[in-house]
Amino acid sequence: MIISRAPLRISFFGGGTDYPEYFIREGGAVLATAIDKYSYVTASPFQSHLFDYAIRLSYRKVELIKQLDEIEHNVYRECLRLCGFERDLELHNLADLPAFTGLGSSSTFTVSLLHALHSFKGEYRTPEQLAYEAIYVERYLLHDSVGCQDQVLAAFGGFNLIEFRAEDDILVHRIPIAPARLREFEQHLFIIFTGIKRKAADVVAKQLARVNENRKTLQQMRAMVDEGSSILTSNRSLADFGKLLDRAWRAKRSLDNAVSNGEIDRLYELGMNAGALGGKLLGAGGGGFLLFYAPPEIHAKLQEVFVGYHSLYIHINAPGSEIIYSSFNVKVGKVALE
Repeated sequence: MIISRAPLRISFFGGGTDYPEYFIREGGAVLATAIDKYSYVTASPFQSHLFDYAIRLSYRKVELIKQLDEIEHNVYRECLRLCGFERDLELHNLADLPAFTGLGSSSTFTVSLLHALHSFKGEYRTPEQLAYEAIYVERYLLHDSVGCQDQVLAAFGGFNLIEFRAEDDILVHRIPIAPARLREFEQHLFIIFTGIKRKAADVVAKQLARVNENRKTLQQMRAMVDEGSSILTSNRSLADFGKLLDRAWRAKRSLDNAVSNGEIDRLYELGMNAGALGGKLLGAGGGGFLLFYAPPEIHAKLQEVFVGYHSLYIHINAPGSEIIYSSFNVKVGKVALE
């Protein structure tokens, strides 16, 4: 048996510039971190000669299939095909958090699945290989309107400034921040679940149709990546990071009306009025988790304001995709940036 896991992520600045439709012409970047919430995949041998089906898959439902074309779950189907599996395999997916909530769960699952399948075959994959392969699966095999940051964060982990120059030219820069400052930063994060789930592709499609119209705003959002990194790695007050986050969210909202809605705006203003310095809706928009950047001493007040809403407690700078268990005598191991 092989068990893999890959981390979900929080993106602070630059979201929207990680789409090839934009960065191939303009160059893109994000400032983002992997978090200690994961998507797990288990892969184990399946004795198909004893059953009337060849592969068993489980996620929110169970599929018992005789051939690949019967698979309903498109990511399972295309990753199995890409890795050369046709039978004698059992796969299970478990996740710490639900899908469609703005934390990159779809791409994280793809990375975790690819890692498990390659390791099951005794093949080692670098973070770069996993990230590029996941991008290929999602954008070219599944034809999904996805960006490229989620796959990179899932494969590499860490707290990074990621530059997008081409789909096969992505640079990952670790944020050189002292442990004490990293802990201080983390203590400012307050996250609630809006209760709204949405498919990112539905929100993104409208934004991609307006890339030319939004070019100036996207350029400003790209510049905020560098400013955010500068705040973290200098002696500037971390309060400046929160204020910048507020500016970035208001810029993000201007990209398209589908990014936010009346309920999300109401929740955001509640948090700001309670003392948050800034915040944003995580992911493409339309729903999911809402992040606030607030001094630790006002978190109790935020808890009161958002009573009835689920709070998410996380640690940042989580490791990238890794094999956490293997009962095979094959070369497998942690995938992380050295």
